[in-house]
Amino acid sequence: MANFNKVILMGNLTRDPQLSYLPSQTPVVDFGLAVNRNWTGQDGQRREDTCFVDCRAFGKQAEVINHYMNKGKPILVEGRLQFQQWQAQDGSKRSKHIVVVEGFQFVGAPGAQGGSPAYGEESQAPPRQSRRPAPSQPARPPKDEPQAPYGDQDDANRPPSEDDIPF
Repeated sequence: MANFNKVILMGNLTRDPQLSYLPSQTPVVDFGLAVNRNWTGQDGQRREDTCFVDCRAFGKQAEVINHYMNKGKPILVEGRLQFQQWQAQDGSKRSKHIVVVEGFQFVGAPGAQGGSPAYGEESQAPPRQSRRPAPSQPARPPKDEPQAPYGDQDDANRPPSEDDIPF
């Protein structure tokens, strides 16, 4: 039998993240997420429905979410559903599903309302570095040296061919 358990949600935090530690000293953060759904009813009226979801992240992800996020900020989470059961103090059996976060992405512009914090606003961390290197001018050979054909230059300077396309 095939199994698949994957959840992708984007919404706003309903409360500030709550950081705690397992006995093994692994960081754990719990937070709530509100995911809105807008639609038009048969009567033509715009409607909105909100789904509230509890989320939990572990390790470095927990520390980053706790550091940069707070109530109202948007986030995209990717993870899996986990079913939890417990017995309440009054003896009744309780249960709920939570999303165990396996990956996340900050949403919104840094420093904007609801976005990730900009340097110096809420964190003392340096600004994030882009994954792409800064564009630079290619080195040009002196005019008296002949240019090598494409096959002899490094791959970064040659034009792409059909073999380079990954799909």
